[in-house]
Amino acid sequence: MKHLKTIWIVGATGGIGRELTRRLSDSGYHLVLSARSAGPLSELAATYDASAIQLNASDFDATMDAAQEASRDGLHAVVHLPGSIHLRPEHLTKESDFDAVLSQNLKTAFSLVRAASKVMYKDGGRIVLVSTAAASIGMKNHGAIAAAKAGVEGLVRSAAASYAARGICVNAVAPGMVDTPLSAPILASPENRKVTESMHPLGRVGLPADVAAAIEWLIGADGGWVTGAVIPVDGGLANVLPR
Repeated sequence: MKHLKTIWIVGATGGIGRELTRRLSDSGYHLVLSARSAGPLSELAATYDASAIQLNASDFDATMDAAQEASRDGLHAVVHLPGSIHLRPEHLTKESDFDAVLSQNLKTAFSLVRAASKVMYKDGGRIVLVSTAAASIGMKNHGAIAAAKAGVEGLVRSAAASYAARGICVNAVAPGMVDTPLSAPILASPENRKVTESMHPLGRVGLPADVAAAIEWLIGADGGWVTGAVIPVDGGLANVLPR
């Protein structure tokens, strides 16, 4: 299949990243994949004939170097998927835990926008980040992650304004609970899964394909007139009362 445009997926080895990689590969895109761990990254890249760049995206200089490498033949879109789940009330959250949540979610997102906007500055492109429903609806024990992802949403709007004139669209998706390896400890208990499903008006937790499909639309031809948006992909969690 003839390759189309280059997409750089950061955090590619997670549940959503693997599904997005499969979908975009099937659509014929050339993929550049990044993650912290070399082993899973190399295996995934080999499966889909993709390029691999091992990366800790919280390192600004390393991210800029990776962006230059990823954009060697032009870069249409960058997708930022690194994240974490930290469910503790504020008074039980250690400073080190809070710093880690900010670094894994907000600092990496800013680092990627900083680098991607530079390499896209001349020709334009798409940047997609990931927020969470907890950034827009009060959910107990979500203080650290809600604060970090609310920062991501602010970044989306600011960067969209900064780079619209350069043809760079900056958007985010905001999932509810998605059934991935990251959420597996929470959903492993049938009781916890049932409670979590009941929180979502559509009656189930999300699948990686639900989120990947929205991201694919944002970076595809039909998403070219959208910027500064945070699209809920959450089974109604943030905007609809549960049944």
